Amino acid sequence: MPMPDKSTHTGVLIAGPTASGKSRLALALAEALEPFGGATIINSDSMQVYRDLRILTARPSQDDEDRAPHRLYGVFPSNQRCSAVRWCELAGEAISKAHSDGRMPIVVGGTGLYFQALVEGLAPVPDIPPAVREQGRKRLDQLGNIPFHEELSRKDPLMAERIRPSDRRRMARAWEVIEATGISLAEWQRRHTGTRCPGRFAKIVLSVPRETLYARCDGRFEEMVTSGAVDEVRGLLARAVPASHPVMKAVGVRELARCLSGEDTLDGAVAAGQRSTRRYAKRQMTWFRNRMADWRQFPTQDLESFFPKIFSFIRQSILTP
Repeated sequence: MPMPDKSTHTGVLIAGPTASGKSRLALALAEALEPFGGATIINSDSMQVYRDLRILTARPSQDDEDRAPHRLYGVFPSNQRCSAVRWCELAGEAISKAHSDGRMPIVVGGTGLYFQALVEGLAPVPDIPPAVREQGRKRLDQLGNIPFHEELSRKDPLMAERIRPSDRRRMARAWEVIEATGISLAEWQRRHTGTRCPGRFAKIVLSVPRETLYARCDGRFEEMVTSGAVDEVRGLLARAVPASHPVMKAVGVRELARCLSGEDTLDGAVAAGQRSTRRYAKRQMTWFRNRMADWRQFPTQDLESFFPKIFSFIRQSILTP
């Protein structure tokens, strides 16, 4: 089974909700590919790019990283931000480097926007000044969803028609773009750039029955706390990272911070963190269902039994000329 020509961009893309077994599958694939040149595992998780929260963001362990090359894990300190555009640039470089080394790139993570940027490209929206972003979020908090949506309708009626008042994230994004650039996000999206990394990719989405996934989320959060997640959050707070920084929005940070400040008990923080993790997994599943309908779905309730089918799909998709 030969590796594809190095001049052609090929690779494996593995998406899935948190606790679905993505990292375990990526490592198993990398080891299975070792006789054929090996593989490089490339992170596509917007929280795992930061170095502060290895435990709380479920980054691969050092033992796992020693078993196969891992890239883009913990590469940004908390005084820097990683955007989808910046990640896409770094991922493209990592994919090219893997090919130049004769290795198969395996891009794995739970951030759907990163995969979209890599495969489809993104609207070329300029960087929004942090002050404008913070102003928009404060205004949304002050006005509430419906009045803020009405204000957005006056500033950018085209985007307001596309966004429900309940979708706070997209409303804030549309507001900050029109405020900072004077141009509707709809117009920026019309100027959509092409794919950053053309080529043949085996596109995989891992699916897990909801009850099973939620049970995994609960168990993993407990394990994170036992393994030192509270101390991680304590260290992050000691660095006085701005509340608007993406790493401060990692699932579990707010909940454990409340415990550290005395606003909640550890048991209460764990329960809250588990709820947040389940909600996050649900949002991810919704994204994958709506935005990645053409990706091949594989159940992972029993990864071992499905591994031969997954490997066969990869072989047919990108390893066969």
